[in-house]
Amino acid sequence: MHELEGVTKSQQIRALGLSTFAFTVCFAVWTIFSIIGVKIKQELGLSETQFGLLVATPVLTGSLSRIFLGVWTDQIGGRLMLPIQMLITAVSVWLLASVHSYAVFLMAALGLGLAGGSFIIGIAYVSRWYEAEKQGTALGIFGAGNVGAAVTNFAAPYLVLAFGWQDTARIYAVVLVATAVLFYLFAPEDPVRKRQKQTGEKPASAAQQLEPLKNIQVWRFATYYFFVFGGFVAFASFLPRYYVGAYGVPLAAAGAFAGMYSLPGSIFRALGGWMSDVWGARFVMYLTFIVSLVVLFIMSYPETTYTVEAIPLPDGTPQTITFSFGIPLYVFVFLTVVLGFVMSLGKAAVYKHIPVYFPHNVGAVGGLVGMIGGLGGFFLPIAFGILLDITHVWSVVFMLMFALVAVSLIWMHVAIRRMERRAHPELAKNTHLSDVPHENA
Repeated sequence: MHELEGVTKSQQIRALGLSTFAFTVCFAVWTIFSIIGVKIKQELGLSETQFGLLVATPVLTGSLSRIFLGVWTDQIGGRLMLPIQMLITAVSVWLLASVHSYAVFLMAALGLGLAGGSFIIGIAYVSRWYEAEKQGTALGIFGAGNVGAAVTNFAAPYLVLAFGWQDTARIYAVVLVATAVLFYLFAPEDPVRKRQKQTGEKPASAAQQLEPLKNIQVWRFATYYFFVFGGFVAFASFLPRYYVGAYGVPLAAAGAFAGMYSLPGSIFRALGGWMSDVWGARFVMYLTFIVSLVVLFIMSYPETTYTVEAIPLPDGTPQTITFSFGIPLYVFVFLTVVLGFVMSLGKAAVYKHIPVYFPHNVGAVGGLVGMIGGLGGFFLPIAFGILLDITHVWSVVFMLMFALVAVSLIWMHVAIRRMERRAHPELAKNTHLSDVPHENA
C-alpha cells in the first residue's frame, strides 16, 4: 500500500499504544455512571426507568457523534481530532460534580457521552498505520481499550468511598486532560494525513465519505454490533445495579463482579482480531452468537419456588414439598465472564471487515456501525429499566438479550446462505467467504 511507504515499526507501535491507552481512559469515563449512577439514584430516589435513562444518555451522544467524528477524522487526522474530543469531554465531566437535579444530570450526561466517540476516531487513525492483512489484529488490540469499563467497575467504587462521587468525577476529568496532552505531544501524524499535507491532496468530501452507507452490507454489520458492543455497554452499566438488587452485595463487590465481565469483554478483543485474520470473521461471529445464546438461556431462568403436591399421609392429611431453584452468585459471575469473552471476539470480527471492504471510508462506515452499536448501549439500559418496572423479574433482562441474539444469528445465517447461492462455486466453499470484498448479502 502506497500509504504505508516510509512507515516504521516504532511509529506503528507508538500510534497503536497511545491510541489504545487514550481509548481506555475515554471508555472508563464513558461508563462512569455505572458506579456513580447508583449513588445518584439513591440520592434522588430514581425509579429503575429513570436510572436506566441516566446510564444510557452518555451512550446516546457517544453513538450519534460517531458519524461526524469519523468523517472529521478522515479529513483532519486522528492526532488532532482525538485530543479535541477529550478536552471537550473533560469540561462536561468536571461540571458534572456541581449538578443537583435529575434534568441537569441528563444534560451533563449528554456532554460526557462524547467520550464514546473516541472509538471511531481511534479506528480511523490506527487503520491507516497497518496493511489489510494485519488490520484485524491491530484494531483488535486498539478495541481492547474497552477494558476502561472494567477500570471503572474496579476502581470507581473505591474512589467514591474515599472521596465521594463528585470528586471522583473531577479526578476523571483531570485524567482526561492529561491524556489529551500526552497523546497530542507524542502520537505521530498518520501516513495518509502526512502525505496529504506534503502533496496538497484534499481529503474526500463528507458526501464521498458517506456514499458507502447505501450498501445493505454495512447495515447488517451494524446490526451485529448492536449486540456485541451495545449489549456489552448495556451490561457493563447494568450489572453493578443487578448485583446490588438481585444478590444484595455491597457496591464495591458489585463493581468487582461487573469488572469480571468487562475485563474479558475487553482484553480478548485482540484475540478476536487475530482469529478473524486467521479463520475468517464469519467463523468468529457464529461462535459468538451460538455461545451467547446458550449462556443467555441459562441466565434467563428466574429465581423460582416450586410446590409439589405429595402423597397424602396415611390419615389423609395432604402434604406438599417446596423447593427453590436459582442461579448461585458464583455461577452467574462465571456465566458473565464467558459472555464477555465471546462478545469481545464478536466486536473484533465486525470491525475486521470495514478497512478491507471500505479502505477509503473507514471513518464514515465505521462511524455508522459504531453508532448503531452504541445506540444498543443507549436503548437497552432503558429497556432493562422499563421491563423491570413492569415485570419486577430480574432475569427478564436476559430474556430480552436472548431474543436479540436469536434474531441476529438467524439473519446472519440466512444472508450468508443467500450469498453462497449467488456466489461462484469455488467461493461458496471458502470458509473465509465473509471476508471477500464483493459480498452484498
